[in-house]
Amino acid sequence: MSTHVLVLGGGYAGVMAANRLAGRDDVTVTLVDARPRFVERVRLHQVAAGTHGGLHDWAEVLGERVRVVVGEATHVDTAHRRVGLADGTALTYDHLVYAVGSHATDGGVPGAAEHALAVSTFEAATRLRAALDAEPAVPVVVVGGGPTGIETAAELAETGRAVTLVCGGVLAPYVRPHARRAITRRLARLGVTVLEQPRAAEVRSRSVLLDDGRVLDGLTVWATGFAVPDLARRSGLTTDAAGRLLTDETLASIDDDRVVGAGDAVAPSGVPQRASCQAAVPLGARAADTVLAHLDGRVPEPVDNVFLGQCIALGRRAAIFQASRPDDTAVALHVSGRAGAALKEGVTRQIVAGLTREARRPGSTRLPSSASARARTLARADRVTSALPQARVSA
Repeated sequence: MSTHVLVLGGGYAGVMAANRLAGRDDVTVTLVDARPRFVERVRLHQVAAGTHGGLHDWAEVLGERVRVVVGEATHVDTAHRRVGLADGTALTYDHLVYAVGSHATDGGVPGAAEHALAVSTFEAATRLRAALDAEPAVPVVVVGGGPTGIETAAELAETGRAVTLVCGGVLAPYVRPHARRAITRRLARLGVTVLEQPRAAEVRSRSVLLDDGRVLDGLTVWATGFAVPDLARRSGLTTDAAGRLLTDETLASIDDDRVVGAGDAVAPSGVPQRASCQAAVPLGARAADTVLAHLDGRVPEPVDNVFLGQCIALGRRAAIFQASRPDDTAVALHVSGRAGAALKEGVTRQIVAGLTREARRPGSTRLPSSASARARTLARADRVTSALPQARVSA
């Protein structure tokens, strides 16, 4: 008898999980996603600038045994093992992979939801592209000093746009000082005005009010902060304070081990990994392995991802690669300039190539292993949270 696994979310984690599961003849896999094609999320800043399409047919990245349902999940009924969709239909499952990803948040800044444009989804990036095409000379104010904001500002500036980057704090907080200086120099060469400390206090229809009183005219691009869908919370599953599915170290929900999480929307032991392809792909593979272990009556392996660093594109001809320890703490080594750009593009292409390889040969993706790195991450989280009020969870 075949076991049906339902995968919610067709991002990097969900696609990897679906492909890995489809290698078993006794498993049928259905992937649910709101879009009719796979979105290469790490290229959305290029979609906004018109330098890349950002889309792939599902057949390119998914195995032929994976069934795709285009729809949006609205409720998970774990008692009856059923997922309701926005169109009123429902899908049943034997095991569920929860990989719903993340989306941008306006952080509660007045006017941001009404007047700012985002780059966090394909639809948002496409709307931004249309707005830019409609006004070729309009200046752009990018809010957000992390990778998304930096990549968007650099990509748009390289096309000739006048761009101001409002960081709301230190530029590129993950990277070390030498790498940060290289980013600053590159942005300056592209003509980007960088404002580190001011924060956006209000977004208006054609301007941004900063908390120091200055007003910046132009089209506002919102590239700061991410949130996860509240599907798990609304479905009665236990989450962390941010709404991520709370799991054990094997990615199984603490409420129901037939629900396994992967990607941005999961918090193993309450400690989520950095939102990135570097985390999503192996988490998707590990989630699939956990489901298969449950089917075989084996004890699943715990999460043990190894991080290599962070890549930030600075236009098409430069990038920064900030190296890290396996537990995702940055070290002094970085690669910049054209070498960094080649590395960034190579890594980006390899992500899709890796999904395609897993689709053709399920189980071929080898998972990195560093249990000590995960142990250090958990220990560091314990030291931080012990000094804070008890985190609230939803059940």
